[in-house]
Amino acid sequence: MRLLIADDHGLVRDALSSHIERQAPGAVVVGAASVDEAVVALRQDKAIDLLILDLRMPGMNGLDGLQRVRTEFPLLKVALMSGLARPDEIRGAFTRGAVGFLPKTLSATELLSAIQTMLAGERFIPADVNTADTADGASFTRREREVLDYLLQGRSNKEIARSLELEEVTVKLHVRGICRKLGAKNRTQAVMRAVEMGIAS
Repeated sequence: MRLLIADDHGLVRDALSSHIERQAPGAVVVGAASVDEAVVALRQDKAIDLLILDLRMPGMNGLDGLQRVRTEFPLLKVALMSGLARPDEIRGAFTRGAVGFLPKTLSATELLSAIQTMLAGERFIPADVNTADTADGASFTRREREVLDYLLQGRSNKEIARSLELEEVTVKLHVRGICRKLGAKNRTQAVMRAVEMGIAS
């Protein structure tokens, strides 16, 4: 996979690149220090699979930078990254076509799982951010719905990972997302909420 990380802090770019390349040997990570540099890099390298864009980077102007990139490269997968973002900013990012939001507090393993999730065509939303006004079946991604179905069967994370051919840490991220959307503190409560709300299939 080929990634472009756009962040005005060189240390952040270097740290993220090291984490990703260590976790995924063979991955190619390119860096940019501004939206302008990111656009130039994307014009030169048509093989970039995912752009990770710092929300507070110079040139972003809120979400204008994301809109600019999406307008010129409509097929490119773009994820926002930030140490702190308001729920309305994250919702706005998804409205503008972002495929995920990456908190800078993610561990290296969680970061790689989030990247793999987005490259597989799923959205990644941090578990501690509520981007939906209501929790219903329609708010789940396809993968979250599959994981929820297995939770309802009483399967463990390891069993779900084996059945869906995913890493266990990826399943844990999906379970966290399900709990967030259902307003549940843990998987047991999530199952109870799903049954109460008639989401269970």
